[in-house]
Amino acid sequence: MFPIQDYLQQLTRRHFFAQGAMGLGTAALASMAGGESMASSASVGGLGNIPHFAPKAKRAIYLFMAGAPSPPDLFDYKPKMVAKEKADLRLEKYEDGSPVLRTRVTTMTSGQSSFPIAPTRYKFAQHGKCGAWVSELLPHTAKMVDDLTFVRSVWTEAINHDPAITYINTGNQLPGYPSLGAWLSYGLGSENADLPAFVVMTPKWSAKRDAQALYNRLWGTGFLPSKHQGVAMRASGDPVLFLSNPPGMDASDRRRVLDTIAQFNEEHFASHADPETSARIAQYEMAYRMQTSVPELVDISDEPQHVLDMYGPEVRTPGTFAASCLLARRMIERGVRFTQIFHRGWDQHDSIPRDLPAQCQDVDQASWALVQDLKMRGLLDDTLVIWGGEFGRTIYCQGEMSATTYGRDHHPGCFTIWMAGGGMKPGVVHGTTDDYGCNIVDASGAPTTKFEDGAVHIRDLNATILHQLGIDHERLAVKFRGLDQRLTGVEKARVVKQILS
Repeated sequence: MFPIQDYLQQLTRRHFFAQGAMGLGTAALASMAGGESMASSASVGGLGNIPHFAPKAKRAIYLFMAGAPSPPDLFDYKPKMVAKEKADLRLEKYEDGSPVLRTRVTTMTSGQSSFPIAPTRYKFAQHGKCGAWVSELLPHTAKMVDDLTFVRSVWTEAINHDPAITYINTGNQLPGYPSLGAWLSYGLGSENADLPAFVVMTPKWSAKRDAQALYNRLWGTGFLPSKHQGVAMRASGDPVLFLSNPPGMDASDRRRVLDTIAQFNEEHFASHADPETSARIAQYEMAYRMQTSVPELVDISDEPQHVLDMYGPEVRTPGTFAASCLLARRMIERGVRFTQIFHRGWDQHDSIPRDLPAQCQDVDQASWALVQDLKMRGLLDDTLVIWGGEFGRTIYCQGEMSATTYGRDHHPGCFTIWMAGGGMKPGVVHGTTDDYGCNIVDASGAPTTKFEDGAVHIRDLNATILHQLGIDHERLAVKFRGLDQRLTGVEKARVVKQILS
């Protein structure tokens, strides 16, 4: 920390706001009174030294499967497990005599008398020129494997949902740190002054079970200014909370109220130099502009029928994953920097045959349609799409296992994500796991967590995402609590260059 420098900077800001009076409100009013739109290819806000180098992607869409989709049932085919059905995984050993089960187990299964191996009940096949294995549950995804980059060797230390999902989204298992979208908004700014740089959607899900809670810290700003937090889009009522004027108030009334509030806030900032006050001013102005921009965004009546058909029948139902994917495409067309869709219901500790097909049906066609839609419009080359969850699931069964049902516990040792566009190398499968789907292995078949052997920690994944957007993850940092805080933390993180085009 540099307290003297910080103090001098605050004096400068006080002087600016003391002299500026109603400058922000007046400028905003002028722009609403017929001035040219601020939406352009140039960034609004952001840091002056970013991007650090020419980006491959200008924007990103993150399809986050909250609850952890099961790799053994979707992407990580393990045919040798059929012969080992119901064998106790705790007794399984490699050829050198070392145990297969190496990661921690949760308290939900630690008391089981055995850890019976549960082979997938679903058929797998190789697809495309790359020969990627994909489950029959994802037929649309299987059609586009040559557009995708699969990473089968992602791993994390977190073993329970809340710390794991917080970790992969913010770089820390503890709450209070900025999310990926907040870092991108802070560093890169927005391409459209009338829409947020970071938008979040939480569509409904079809699995017949409760889902893990989603906390707004997953799209929060931590110690960054609050104006960089994700704006949540809603499925019913106002697309953004309180977007409409209350009864009896029109646009001119709202403008006068905002100008008056801005004046009070500027006077408060001049006295106290609290950066959250200026963030509040900016958010009020953004909310005013969104009254015009958001209704146009969510109105899909101008979409061609063949595009709607591509996303599937649920695309016209607000709050579905399909509708969210179409909106994500419309957002990036309008300059939204980062869109994240959290689809819940993937926490299948039991009843996989009942719940997993329903979850896959929610997302499979729409995920495929999003990638193809971007591709047809020439947007995929500079838009990065990411699909994945917070960790993997065990090859052994949690609870009762029968001919008709089985479940899987949490497994942080290895899991699969896929990416598309944004400078990723298409038709690539990176990383290898053992015959059990328990551990990442090197070329000799030995378990490993080393980056040079193909293992990809979630820090490496986030470093790679930032890299594709032109950001050196080591240089995007903010001093806080005596450390240069980064999305990738203070430990070593590397860009996975093997999967970049």
